[in-house]
Amino acid sequence: MTKTQQIEDRLRDAFAPRVLEVVDDSERHRGHAGYTDGGESHFNVAIRAEAFKDMSRIRRHRAVHEALGPDLMSRIHALSLDIGE
Repeated sequence: MTKTQQIEDRLRDAFAPRVLEVVDDSERHRGHAGYTDGGESHFNVAIRAEAFKDMSRIRRHRAVHEALGPDLMSRIHALSLDIGE
């Protein structure tokens, strides 16, 4: 299973989002630190879920990182998050 699919699955399971977009942005970082051949090193995630309603911005980011888990987070070089209710 790809990292993209793992990110999508874990975020859907954790937050039941009404909007979830996971974009592998790795190619734009070719030649930069953390880039790996084949991509899946840099991601942009947009997520909207009711679960974030009463969370601060920092708590939302922490919740996403927790949902992805240390095993997956350790294999991602960069993760850009756009999180909303």
